[in-house]
Amino acid sequence: MSSLVDQISAAGLADRFLNDRQLAELLGGSDARRYGLVNRALKDGSLIRLKRGCYVLARRYRGDPVHPFAVAQNLVPGSYISFETALSFHGWIPEAVFVTASVSPGRKSQDFSTPGFGTFSYHPLAINDYRFMTSVDRVPLNGSIAFVARPLRALMDLVALRKVEWSGLEWLTIGMRIEEDALFGLRRTDFTALKPVYKHKAANAFLRALEGALMPSRRLHDLEVRA
Repeated sequence: MSSLVDQISAAGLADRFLNDRQLAELLGGSDARRYGLVNRALKDGSLIRLKRGCYVLARRYRGDPVHPFAVAQNLVPGSYISFETALSFHGWIPEAVFVTASVSPGRKSQDFSTPGFGTFSYHPLAINDYRFMTSVDRVPLNGSIAFVARPLRALMDLVALRKVEWSGLEWLTIGMRIEEDALFGLRRTDFTALKPVYKHKAANAFLRALEGALMPSRRLHDLEVRA
């Protein structure tokens, strides 16, 4: 075990994401000494660099495994998990998702490929002021925290990103393979919460059409399920 790992573990930071400032405060000494410790730990695999200035200890030195969602939050602070990644997390789509996709603040899309944690993508959306975190939950995962979109928010983020126009429920039930029970489980309040969110006209039109398709039919659907 390297001296760097010893000091991180002794400080109770083994399960934390670390940046250059934290390492400087923990290790002290000159920049050259700190760079030497970090480079040795990177070379022997005890420390993993997620991106410039962001690190985690290797699995064998941690109490809890690193969840990819927590990695995503640390790669681009202020982002939240959404799109197919969140839909899969909530059990809305059956397919495995191999890229952890997030909505990010700012204006640029970004992609990262990290050793051992996979690929991460970030996409900005045109969202109204103070609505960025609407219908996004704070979720504890393996001792870390991630922000994850609720199912309807994740779906509408995907609609906004792809500029999908409403063509009926079949795009969702056949194209996306979303179960009807999940769609009919949505409530009027889920739609109301999202109405002030998007600047995209197509997204707002899709949201209205989806609400119109589901809500009048919900009572009939519930009766059929009970029968």
